[in-house]
Amino acid sequence: MTTTIPAQRPLADAGPPSAPAAPSRRPLPARLWRGNEQDPAWVRPGLIGLLTVTAVLYLWGLGASGWANSFYSAAVQAGSVSWKAFFFGSSDAGNSITVDKPPASLWVMALSARVFGLSSWSILVPQALMGVGTVGLMYATVRRRLTPAAGLLAGAALALTPVAVLMFRFNNPDALLVLLMTGAAYAVLRAVENGRTRWLVLAGTLVGFAFLTKQLQALLVVPPLALTYLVAGPTKLGARIRQLLLAGLAMVLAAGWWVAIVELVPAKYRPYIGGSQNNSILELTLGYNGLGRLTGNEVGSVGGGGFGGNGGMWGQTGLIRMFDASNGGQISWLIPGALVLLASGLYLLRRAPRTDRTRAALILWGGWMLVTGLVFSFMQGIFHEYYTVALAPGVAGTAAVGAAIAWKRRNDPVARYSLAAATAVTALWSYTLLARTDTWHPWLRYVVLLVGLASAVALASTHRLRSTARTAAVATAVIALLAGPTAYSLATAATPHSGSIVTAGPAGASRMGGPGGRGGFGGNGGPPGLQGGFQGNTQGGPQGGTQGGTQGGTQGNTQGNTRQFGGNGGMGGLLNGSTPSSELTALLTQNASSYTWVAAVIGANNASGYQLATQEAVMPIGGFNGSDPSPTLAQFQEYVAQGKIHYFIAGSGFGQANGGSNVGSQISAWVQENFTAQTVGSVTVYDLTSGSGSSNA
Repeated sequence: MTTTIPAQRPLADAGPPSAPAAPSRRPLPARLWRGNEQDPAWVRPGLIGLLTVTAVLYLWGLGASGWANSFYSAAVQAGSVSWKAFFFGSSDAGNSITVDKPPASLWVMALSARVFGLSSWSILVPQALMGVGTVGLMYATVRRRLTPAAGLLAGAALALTPVAVLMFRFNNPDALLVLLMTGAAYAVLRAVENGRTRWLVLAGTLVGFAFLTKQLQALLVVPPLALTYLVAGPTKLGARIRQLLLAGLAMVLAAGWWVAIVELVPAKYRPYIGGSQNNSILELTLGYNGLGRLTGNEVGSVGGGGFGGNGGMWGQTGLIRMFDASNGGQISWLIPGALVLLASGLYLLRRAPRTDRTRAALILWGGWMLVTGLVFSFMQGIFHEYYTVALAPGVAGTAAVGAAIAWKRRNDPVARYSLAAATAVTALWSYTLLARTDTWHPWLRYVVLLVGLASAVALASTHRLRSTARTAAVATAVIALLAGPTAYSLATAATPHSGSIVTAGPAGASRMGGPGGRGGFGGNGGPPGLQGGFQGNTQGGPQGGTQGGTQGGTQGNTQGNTRQFGGNGGMGGLLNGSTPSSELTALLTQNASSYTWVAAVIGANNASGYQLATQEAVMPIGGFNGSDPSPTLAQFQEYVAQGKIHYFIAGSGFGQANGGSNVGSQISAWVQENFTAQTVGSVTVYDLTSGSGSSNA
C-alpha cells in the first residue's frame, strides 16, 4: 500500500502547533490572508466582506469633504506641479516654506494628483485605501497565530473605531502613519515565528518611513515592538540584541536619508523648514514636533494659556484623558475591556514558554496600547483628538487577542469571568459614551447596555451552555459592543469634515472642533479667546488680533458657527482655508505666469484657499501659525523689488504665537505704508507691482 505524505510548509511559516499542515507554494494572497488552507469555508467570504464593508465606509461620499485639510491639500497641489516642492513637502510651488511635517504622506497624495489630476478624490482616495490596507494587515497579523474569528474581530474593531473612520477619510498624515506602524507589528511577529533578521529590518524600515510621516510620534511603537522580540524571539539573547540593533540601524537609515539631505542642502537652495524658528529639520524634530509636545514648550505654537486646567488649552492631562469628553468617543470604546483582557491573558499564559507566540502578540498589542495611551494622556503640548488614531491598532489587537485567549480557555473560571467582565465593563462604558449625546438616538444606549450585560451573564456560564447557545452569546456580545462605535463611525462617514482640527462622531459629541468636528475651531468648540483672536486677525490685521481676543467669548463663538472662518466672504483663519470670491480668483490668476507667487498671505491656511482656487503659488508668510520667521521683512522686500510677488492680501494669521516671530505684523505694516489698498470681493488687496515699495526698506 502506498502512503501519501502531505506537503509541509517551511518551519518559518508554521502556524499554531495544532494547525494542519499546508502546502508550501500557495498563492501569496492565500498565505497572507488565510494562513491555513484548512480554514473553514466562511473565512475567505468573511475577510472579503470585512474589507468590502471597510472600503464602502471609507470611500462613500468622500468628495463631500472638499479639500478637507486645505493646509495639506495645498502642499499636494504644489507637489503635483513642482518636483522640488514634492521632495521637500513645500506649502507652495514657489518653495518659500514647507509644511510642519516631513513629506512622506504628501508624496502618496501628490503622486495620485499627478496621475489623476488634482481633486478632492485624488487626494482622499489614497487615504481611504490605506485604511483598507491597515484593516487587512490587522487581520493578517492576528490571524497568523490565533483563529480567523480573532483576526476578523481585530479588523472589525479597528475599522469601526470612530477616529479611524475620520482619519482614513481625511488627508492628515495619520493614515499613512498607522498603516506603516501596523506593518511593522506584522513584521515583528513574523520575526518571532522564525527568528529571521530580515523581518526585523523590515519592521525598522517601516518605522523609519513612519518617522518621515509624523516624526517622533512614530517612535511610540518602538518600545513594544522591541520588547516583544526581546522577550519572545527564538534566537539566543545575544543574537536577539544584535538583531534589534540592526533593526534600529534600518530605522535610522530609512528616516535619516531625507533628514540628512535637508540638513546638508544650503538654505538658499531649499524652502524654509516650516514649524522651526531656525530653519532646521532637527529643531522641528526635537522641538515643535518632538519634546515640545511632551513638555508644552513649543516655540511658535498657539499653545499656552489657561484653558483646560493643567493641560493648557489642549485639555487636562492625566490617566483619564483618553476617556474624557473630548477623546472618549473617538477611541475609548473598547479600552476598558481591552485592559481586562490584557491582564487576564498575561495571567492565563504565565506558564507558557518564553517563545510563546500568542503571548508575544499580547505583549505587542498591549504594549502598543499602554505606551501610546500613557504618552497621549500626559503630554502637555499640542494635542488633538484625532491623534488617538495611533492607539486604534493597539486597542483592537489587545481586545481581539485577549478575547481569543479567554475563549480558548473558557473552561478555566479566570478566563470565563474575565471574558464576562470585559463584556460588562465595555457595555457600561459604551452606555456612558452614548449618554454624552443624550439627544442622539437615545434608545441605542439602553439596547447596548441590556444586550451587553445579558451577554456577559451568558459568557460567565458558557461552560454550561450548548454549542448553539455559546455561539449566540458570543455573537450578541460582539454586536452589542461594536454597536456604539459603529453608530459613531456611520455618523462620522456621513458628515463632511474640513479644517485643521476635526473630530469623529455625531454633533455635540466633542467639545473641540465645533459640532461634530466639522470645521476646525468653528462653532461651540475651542477656547473662545483664541476663536475671537483668529476672527479678529482675519478682519483687521495686527490690531484685529488683540481686539478679537478681547471679544472672543461672544464674537468667537457666534462667528465660529460658520464652517470656515470668514464664512463665504474670502478670508480664512488659522485653522481653515480661505474661500476667495470669483472676482478675487480672476484677479490673482491674471498674468500669473509672470510671477513666482501670485499673492502673499499671512498664515499657511489662508494661503491654501487662494492657492487651491487659483492653482498658482501663494506665499504663506510665517507658515502654519504665522509665527515662523519666513520670509524676513528684508527677504520680502527683495522679492517685491524683483517683481516676484504680485499681490499682498491683508489680515489673517495669528502673529507672534508663544514666542515665535512677528514677521507677519512687520510685513503687513510695511505693505500698508508703501502700497495702496483696494477691496476685491470684501477682501483688502495690495498690488505690490504698483509703486516702489523698496524705497522705505
